Amino acid sequence: MDVPKLKSTLEAALLAAQEPLSLADMKKMFEGELRDELGDELLRKCLEELQAAWQERPAELVRLASGWRLRTRAEYMPYLERLSPERPPKYSRAVLETLAIIAYRQPVTRGDIEEIRGVAVNTNAIRALEERGWIDVVGHRETLGRPALYATTRKFLDDLGLLAISELPALEAAALQPKLLEPADAP
Repeated sequence: MDVPKLKSTLEAALLAAQEPLSLADMKKMFEGELRDELGDELLRKCLEELQAAWQERPAELVRLASGWRLRTRAEYMPYLERLSPERPPKYSRAVLETLAIIAYRQPVTRGDIEEIRGVAVNTNAIRALEERGWIDVVGHRETLGRPALYATTRKFLDDLGLLAISELPALEAAALQPKLLEPADAP
């Protein structure tokens, strides 16, 4: 097997790809005996070598939840943002709180979110997160009414540059607890 050619082909695919590429996606580029020879271990080794080769460049090869991707290093983003002044969508505090609860407590129901936040969940908050592709219904709780269970998606992890949900920053335990303290003069 011509490993330098394999690495060049992988690099070209990663440069052209708009989404992260999984190992299975990368294998689709090859046919016949070459595809049969390509093991996950060889692909990972080539990708790790490419990752090392990109270390001193303005882009980096990263492994994300749904595959491998080349992306611009963070220190160059202020310059690139000037080329494309489009601003990403702004989300309300309620939407971001809902997302945080889902991310850290998944899978959760609307009722769980409402209990933690102490207010009703706006349908638009859930819809905005679903439309962005950051959350999805992953099942239903086996209780009365069978409420939907929400969890984050691979797209959420990819957009945040994470390989797994365990890479989220740690939260203080009290941050997502229902309000346990009531005012002293409460009945």
